[in-house]
Amino acid sequence: MAKELDFLTKRSEDYSRWYNELVVKADLAEQSDVRGCMIIKPYGYAIWEKMQRILDDKFKETGVQNAYFPLLIPKSFLSKEAEHVEGFAKECAVVTHYRLKTNETHDGVVVDPAARLEEELIIRPTSETIIWNTFRNWIHSYRDLPVLCNQWCNVMRWEMRTRLFLRTSEFLWQEGHTAHSTREEAEARARQMLGVYADFAENYMAVPVVQGVKSETERFAGALDTYTIEAMMQDGKALQSGTSHFLGQNFGKAFDVTFMDEQNVRQYAWATSWGVSTRLMGALIMTHSDDNGLVLPPALAPIQVVIVPIYKNQEQLSRVDEAVAPIVEELGRKGISVKYDNADNKRPGFKFADYELKGVPVRLVLGARDLDNGTVEVMRRDTLEKETRQLEGITAYVEQLLTDIQHNIFEKARAYRDSRIYECDNYEEFKQRVKDGGFFLCHWDGTAETEARIKEDTQATIRCVPFGVEQTPGVDMVSGKPSVARVIIARSY
Repeated sequence: MAKELDFLTKRSEDYSRWYNELVVKADLAEQSDVRGCMIIKPYGYAIWEKMQRILDDKFKETGVQNAYFPLLIPKSFLSKEAEHVEGFAKECAVVTHYRLKTNETHDGVVVDPAARLEEELIIRPTSETIIWNTFRNWIHSYRDLPVLCNQWCNVMRWEMRTRLFLRTSEFLWQEGHTAHSTREEAEARARQMLGVYADFAENYMAVPVVQGVKSETERFAGALDTYTIEAMMQDGKALQSGTSHFLGQNFGKAFDVTFMDEQNVRQYAWATSWGVSTRLMGALIMTHSDDNGLVLPPALAPIQVVIVPIYKNQEQLSRVDEAVAPIVEELGRKGISVKYDNADNKRPGFKFADYELKGVPVRLVLGARDLDNGTVEVMRRDTLEKETRQLEGITAYVEQLLTDIQHNIFEKARAYRDSRIYECDNYEEFKQRVKDGGFFLCHWDGTAETEARIKEDTQATIRCVPFGVEQTPGVDMVSGKPSVARVIIARSY
């Protein structure tokens, strides 16, 4: 490890501190002067842009179209769906006035008491209410359905304890909202979008996830079912990385969104909503990164290949520049993002450390001696392994290497995750082992009382009833009552 990185706390010493330092030192984000809100820096935003671009294309492949709805929601809208408003009431930021005025000493501003709003406005914590109020104007007949909308935006959920990307008062996300003529169609859409998220997490983020359905206690406010993808971080904690909700007819009824069906009978529309946020950035960091800094999957890395020249004088640099130009051009034609860093204001050792810290998947180092030998040094960020390769054919090799790195990062994360999934049927054993992290497959009697006791005793929660797990008869380890399912229980972010 280059000496420039000695200041990064090791994961084994303090995982939380390591994460917080890495987000800042890798130029991803920083705290703002607005409490609970973050500034996403250009390098961090470049990763989010790649996520956004890929997901946006995937949504559109399923027929979804983008739209935009207001940031401010009338308070009365939130009152129309009781369970929904109760779920978000404590997190809402409220706009009460529409004007400021100069203070009496003329050295600042104060809220103008005469400018109080007739009805308070809520900064959106999510947009179901205003969107379904709008859908009432769009939907009249079964021919108007389905409506498949998505918006990329920011939302505000007031947080007392914040952590960059993982939990901030304001965050960026996408929220999909759909309306359907039948229950079956809406449920299928909710499951379909969960599959889109799982595919993105595993094939682009290289993050293995468990798909499942939330318990009633953990489901989204106003939903009949919440589907989730759960990822395991390197400290064994779970991170809810995306959710898709089957909302039934709750919002259709609350906002009187009805349509005439094919038999000319008036029906309430069926709803879904689904979303992922900049929390995915936290998942990306905590799943793959190491004590040297970020480890980014090539599919999402802003810079996939960096080339660093080694030279003693301008003549040598000119030779390297000439040799590198066709490599950069050919990599670009292959759709690979490459940076040639021939800036003379930083030492090569600093550059090596900086690009390791920022998780660039492949580094090529080329000097005058390499040119004489027709070779180049190649380093892969996931393993930090170096090798010397022939310059001839290097672009084809790099292209394959990026594919190998993407695969290796995923398999490493999956092996770690799978090694920390345990079946457990003894509550005393569970209480001891859950402190060290992991996903615990445990029988559950289906009651909120048992769920609450587990959380009180261990700070762990039921993450989901996982799909694809054989459900055999058993006994709840807490209550001793018959089990309704094996569930995944874990501590989480």
